[in-house]
Amino acid sequence: MSILLEAKQVSKFFGGVKAVNQVDMQIEKGEIFGIIGPNGAGKTTFFNVISGLYTPTSGDIWFKGEKITGLIPEQVAKMGMARTFQNIRLFVNMSVADNIKIGFHTRTKTNFADAFVHSRRYKDDEKFATQKSLELLEEVGLSEYSQYQAGKLAYGTQRKVEIVRALALNPEILLLDEPAAGMNPAETESLMCFVKELNQSGYTVAVIEHDMKFIMNLCDRIMVLDHGTKIAEGLPEEIKDDQNVIEAYFGSKAVI
Repeated sequence: MSILLEAKQVSKFFGGVKAVNQVDMQIEKGEIFGIIGPNGAGKTTFFNVISGLYTPTSGDIWFKGEKITGLIPEQVAKMGMARTFQNIRLFVNMSVADNIKIGFHTRTKTNFADAFVHSRRYKDDEKFATQKSLELLEEVGLSEYSQYQAGKLAYGTQRKVEIVRALALNPEILLLDEPAAGMNPAETESLMCFVKELNQSGYTVAVIEHDMKFIMNLCDRIMVLDHGTKIAEGLPEEIKDDQNVIEAYFGSKAVI
């Protein structure tokens, strides 16, 4: 496999706080890569640096062999990187299909003037986004919800819709920030199957998660952060038995 996303000695400091400290990471095309760690380990900050929300204090990010350090989120997204956030950010009063349509904004050419006068370009873009959103929902098995009001869906289904909206960017890699947060066991199991199906259809996935059962059963490889520093990386079975990981979660006197 080839390296799709790489971080080289990436750090992000906020004053004297080293939120991320000299982290190296390589994600191979086609894999599901997990990032775990105790609360405050720097996981979301690391995602924010990778996706362009934060500029690293030092180090570089490479995507598809190109250096993307310092690019803004929209530029990173157009290159083929999409992400979700810890809190669901759907437009709850809009339909599922309309929520997905919004995800196509980077793939359309309509400007404010076009939208104001409903120009030919606006109409063409609207037709494109409507058709593609329905096709995408059909592709991932959520077409039955296309006209449902997003805010009235079950929590687990809302999470899936948010992921599908990210897919509207036509990404090569999908960054999921705690997608199983707040879910019951049945919803978590359904989400795991959903993410695996996306991966099997060609999407590379990087996921942050606190649910250890979820992450261990989902990921090909896992990286562990603690206080902003990488303390371990490997296969799930290797991470599970790593003493540094056990101590980070349970303390130095922990015995498994």
